[in-house]
Amino acid sequence: MVQTTASPNRPSRRILHIFYAWGSSPGFYRLAERLRPWLAAGAVGLLSWGWIWGLFWAPADFRQGDSVRIIYIHVPAVSTAMAMYLLLAVCGLLTLIWRVKIASVLGRAIAPIGAWMTALALISGAIWGRPTWGAYWIWGDPRLLSTLLLLLLYLGYSALQRAFSRPEQGERMAAILAIIGSINLPVIRYSVEWWNSLHQTSTFTVTSAPAMETSMALPLLPSLFGVWCLCALCVLLRAQAQLLEREAGSNWQRESLAGA
Repeated sequence: MVQTTASPNRPSRRILHIFYAWGSSPGFYRLAERLRPWLAAGAVGLLSWGWIWGLFWAPADFRQGDSVRIIYIHVPAVSTAMAMYLLLAVCGLLTLIWRVKIASVLGRAIAPIGAWMTALALISGAIWGRPTWGAYWIWGDPRLLSTLLLLLLYLGYSALQRAFSRPEQGERMAAILAIIGSINLPVIRYSVEWWNSLHQTSTFTVTSAPAMETSMALPLLPSLFGVWCLCALCVLLRAQAQLLEREAGSNWQRESLAGA
């Protein structure tokens, strides 16, 4: 008698199963429903903690005084804008290579939020630059120019998705722009090291201690994570709204709305 045993559940198969389950419209919608309360709580709690700590309790800089406190808005905005564009490029790859439908939905949801974060980074940087450099904007600064280019890439992505009569064609062209535009991310990151810049080096790095006092640097962490939670929440809300619009009347949508 031949004894048979069940084949082991390979981790790769499990990962693929999770990927396809979450990559479908109903799977992603249900996942977003579960994540939204946690992201909302994280955004409120972390931002309250980080901004109250940074704006009221952290010491002032001995050179810049209280104007340095805008760093608790500026640095999270810049970091989030760059991280969201990297995610946008990943969505572009998933759209072009594997034709993952939810990737284009996510890209459409990410682009406006990323553009707002980039605009916030530029505006807060200009406000900070006035007392520090004596000017709101300096055209010769490579980090300022590369960050401005990031804003234009976000706007271009959104424009391309709406520029064609066939939505699939617009999504492909926008995906190509997102992938090519990712070259700008290391330029933003290393511009202060490659060229002469008025900007300081990165506040946080993996290989060295923070470039500012620990008592001033620590409030940046909850501020950064709080902005991430807030932007992730906004992206999920936008993506869910698009799914409801694009697949109105589908069976999974009726089931989801009935169970809500």
